[in-house]
Amino acid sequence: MELTRDRSLLGDIKAAAGGSVLPVGILILVAMMVLPLPVFLLDTFFVVNIILSLLILMVAMHTHRPLDFSSFPNLILIATVLRLALNVASTRVVLSEGHTGAGAAGQVIKAFGEFVVAGNYAVGIFVFIILVIINLVVITKGAGRVSEVSARFTLDAMPGKQMAIDADLNAGILSPEEATTRRQEVADEADFYGSMDGASKFVKGDAIAGLLILAINIIGGLIIGVAQHQMAVADAAQSYILLSIGDGLVAQIPSLLLSIATAIIVTRVSSTQDMAQHIGGQVNLSRAWMPTAAVVFILGLVPGMPNQLFMMFAVLAAAAAYFARQSEARALQNQAEEAEAEEEADAPAPDAVLLSDVTDYSAISMQLGYGLISLVDEEQSGPLVSRITGIRRDVSRGLGFVIPGVRIRDDLALEPNQYRIRIGQTIVGEDIAFPDRKLALPGDATRVHLDGIEVKDPSFGIDAIWIRPQQQAEAEANDYVVIEPDSVISTHLSQLLHKHAADLIGQDDVQALLDRLAEASPNLVKSIVPKLVPLHILTLVLRRLLSERIPISDLRRILEGLSNLVGPNMGPNEMAEALRPALAPLLIQQVAPLGTVLPLMTLTPELEQLMLRTVRQSGDEGLILEGSLAEQLMRSINETSEKLSAEGRPTIMVVAPQIRRVFSDFVRTHVPDMIILSFTELPENRRVEIYATIGGFDALGGTSPQLDPSHPSHQPENV
Repeated sequence: MELTRDRSLLGDIKAAAGGSVLPVGILILVAMMVLPLPVFLLDTFFVVNIILSLLILMVAMHTHRPLDFSSFPNLILIATVLRLALNVASTRVVLSEGHTGAGAAGQVIKAFGEFVVAGNYAVGIFVFIILVIINLVVITKGAGRVSEVSARFTLDAMPGKQMAIDADLNAGILSPEEATTRRQEVADEADFYGSMDGASKFVKGDAIAGLLILAINIIGGLIIGVAQHQMAVADAAQSYILLSIGDGLVAQIPSLLLSIATAIIVTRVSSTQDMAQHIGGQVNLSRAWMPTAAVVFILGLVPGMPNQLFMMFAVLAAAAAYFARQSEARALQNQAEEAEAEEEADAPAPDAVLLSDVTDYSAISMQLGYGLISLVDEEQSGPLVSRITGIRRDVSRGLGFVIPGVRIRDDLALEPNQYRIRIGQTIVGEDIAFPDRKLALPGDATRVHLDGIEVKDPSFGIDAIWIRPQQQAEAEANDYVVIEPDSVISTHLSQLLHKHAADLIGQDDVQALLDRLAEASPNLVKSIVPKLVPLHILTLVLRRLLSERIPISDLRRILEGLSNLVGPNMGPNEMAEALRPALAPLLIQQVAPLGTVLPLMTLTPELEQLMLRTVRQSGDEGLILEGSLAEQLMRSINETSEKLSAEGRPTIMVVAPQIRRVFSDFVRTHVPDMIILSFTELPENRRVEIYATIGGFDALGGTSPQLDPSHPSHQPENV
């Protein structure tokens, strides 16, 4: 217990001592600017300054990513203050003791003044100016610009990164602890680049200060040497300029090292390697070294060139190309071995049941019996795939969004000539087709019965016959319509796609439509989604429209309409109902060309009033009718619908706006192709005729009238 207490106390003492080093050091730097320093301390601090700059440069080169050296801006400030303090202290010594000789300011300044510039102050001035130009104009200016741009881009990208983290957290990709760590990394990155943008100004200011201090030392030394110490101008220049240049070089070289470290940090790309490994891995390319060796070799053949030197470097470049080629071959071999090992590890056991065997996330899929494989076999020029592609294109153009791809595969569990269509995992249609036969649909004038396999047409439910190809001429002569088997399947698919369009659009599809619209109307999309209408609500609105065959191709009009509809009591169904008057013309122009007359069915006033009262009483429960009344209503609607279909005309019923939605939900469960409009949805530029009036049933106290198209009430009239 005593030993544990002693260790804890020792740790606290070390932490306190370590925490006090930096504040004491800062105070010492400030004191250096005010108090005179002995020459040996000046030499000591100059050496410390050089060591500190070299250390920072080496750490910057071996850092994998900038944030690993997040204390770099603080070190720049400390190193800059240290150099400025040394400049002040050395200036005091140079100006006060410079007349005594080259060793007046210490051995470090003397060595730089005599060895680096060879005792010639003119050479020293030019060397110093070149170093300042390199530091200030090239390295520091470039690093400052990179820091500024990096800080701006990092701050601009910060909200997007935070949203991505929140999205991953909501999706369960990240745990709360991982999300907190990621958020902290984003904040640290923004703080780091913001600090680097300011810290680069320290380096630039340090270079400018070094140039000004050199000028002050030279001018001040000449004045002091000539005026106070009665030295000759040449002697004063020789003494003071050499000391000033030595002092400037001692400070400027560490400043140059620190500028290089700053440039390395701000241009560093995050990776798992240090700078040398990163550059070496990308430069070590045989296809780069080989032409380099060839060019250097050719230059070595030019007369007057140092041929032996060029030849030597050509050989070195060729050797680098050879070793790079060997390294690339080893890397490819390692990749192949790793891929093979992964395949062996991932290879399932022969008796294993894989998840892919029991899951299928295809939005639309079609299973074919083995007898129908020839319809999709490319070697046999199977036409079904191209037919389906055309169907997808036409349906997508009509509905206003891209229909997902159809996954076609064989299924041995089906009968040989059977096919099955799924929307998601739900079977929405199945039938049989005969690839070696053709489907004959009888016309109005058909009187001859053909030999063949009698079936119901899968798309329209009418009687049809699968005949042999050699019977086609006979069938067409007797007013039959002959259809290829691939057209039968693709038409059935088209009908199902229209019917289940609402199940085929999801939030990702809606977002793709918004992104496309944002290219032309960015402000419209930005102001509506998600500020007024969230993405999932907009998806529900579009699904409701599609469920009643309303195209969503005019998304601009939909968003503009939603901007005026958003309210606290409006749900997706109410929004879709309010949008219909503006969108119904898109549906009508698809089912009836512009110049044709629209045949309409209506309800008798008594029946409509009964439904209005029922809707008010039932509220959200929908339309509730007495059993016999509902039966008579649906029978009359079916009879009229069949007559219109036989005439090749659309089936459209018009009711009061208050009951349109609930009446549509009631009727379309029995007659899916029925179009239910309200009086407010009829376009003003179309001519209409009242084809039939539904009502007058026994349940209402009367009898059902005869629905005769020749009735005067059926004659066209303008609305």
